[in-house]
Amino acid sequence: MHTEPRDAGGPVFDTAFQAKLELLFRWRRDVRRFRRDALPAGAVDALLAIADAAPSVGLSQPWRFVTIDDSARRDAICADFAACNAAALAGQDEARAALYARLKLAGLEQAPVHIAVFVEPDPSQGHGLGRQTMPESVAYSAVIAIHTLWLAARAKGIGLGWVSILDPARIAHIAGVPDGWRFVGYLCLGYPESDADMPELAREGWEAPRRTPILRR
Repeated sequence: MHTEPRDAGGPVFDTAFQAKLELLFRWRRDVRRFRRDALPAGAVDALLAIADAAPSVGLSQPWRFVTIDDSARRDAICADFAACNAAALAGQDEARAALYARLKLAGLEQAPVHIAVFVEPDPSQGHGLGRQTMPESVAYSAVIAIHTLWLAARAKGIGLGWVSILDPARIAHIAGVPDGWRFVGYLCLGYPESDADMPELAREGWEAPRRTPILRR
């Protein structure tokens, strides 16, 4: 039997909003092709403020965002990507190598905004709650913050690309972050050149989206 959700004192999101939210989920893309236009003043700070609303273990908010604006640092990160990408290409089998070589796996040179995301593994905030048996939940929290940022950006027409083909130690050194911070991901933000209803890796034939199986016990 279908029942309407009860008003527990907070906002009630109607079916029209729910449909729009599902559309947002389905049109979120890992963007690799950006226009070079700058984002509006204050846009990045506003998006990062939304990311701070993400859930975190023990309310620790362990994510650390570092904007990379210096051109020399950006060049160093691009060089690291090129080296790591070449190594990844060399590791592909013959059947996949040609396809891998033509994939566009980063928008580092075009994206106007670069953000390196780190996690502080043992922040004082949160007083250790919820991470005694699963300390990795701190990093999981940072990933949720990235996803929150990703959806917020997409809702504003801003694309985000997550670059993972990088050397974590090298990126931490380039970004000049405190010892102990762990690299989680490198984000490129900007207006996408175009939108597509299918992920680029699916369009290129690298992999097909699918429903993950659900185990019912």
